[in-house]
Amino acid sequence: MARVPARRASAPQERPLSPQAQYRLMTWLSPAYPVGAFSYSGGIEWAVEVGDVDGVESMRHWLEAMLSDGAGLSDGIFFCHAHRAAARGDDAALAETAELAAAFVPTRERHLETTTLGRAFLDVTQAAWPCRALIRLQELWSRPVAYPVAVGVACAGHDIPLAPGAHAFLAALAANWISAGVRLIPLGHTDGQRLLHALEPEVARTTHRVLDAKLDDLGSATFRADLASARHETQYTRLFRS
Repeated sequence: MARVPARRASAPQERPLSPQAQYRLMTWLSPAYPVGAFSYSGGIEWAVEVGDVDGVESMRHWLEAMLSDGAGLSDGIFFCHAHRAAARGDDAALAETAELAAAFVPTRERHLETTTLGRAFLDVTQAAWPCRALIRLQELWSRPVAYPVAVGVACAGHDIPLAPGAHAFLAALAANWISAGVRLIPLGHTDGQRLLHALEPEVARTTHRVLDAKLDDLGSATFRADLASARHETQYTRLFRS
């Protein structure tokens, strides 16, 4: 008699955002949250100077690559692993994620960016929205904390579900890059919103990828963007810190 394969248990549906969780997520990822994200371009300033990015279409292609194969993908993976480790109280996994995230960045300026934002986010959030998870992170890891780790742990500590948290984090990351492009190229604000609309599918696809990704899946195929970040350090005139 043929053996009937066991049915796979369906994955539990993640609960929707509560009004409190939605309020906090919108607040923390708002451009008004005082972490200083507006002062970083992620290397886009150099890309504009040398002509790699010179308009809406080139900016869209650049950012799609950054999301799918560069800093967006890696930051999303770190966000998810930090969130899961904090949510289940796995100190070893949280410390490992914090250490790897701080070491993973490819350039000095990128390291400055993510750790400065991480420090500012920790300070402001722990002062205004304190939680035990953020305290535990700083007990486990006393060195610089990468921004996606800080935000992921805060979301877990405030019971913000992983999937909407990761989606909002990546959307905010894309919005900040577009804001830099609006000021640098320059683009009009309407074109900036068209870009944000055009990136909506890529943000969603990247979110699905990072939710299933392991730390072994980390990697980058955006060498030109990494080069832009490195070259920005010696750029003659600069508006941004990265």
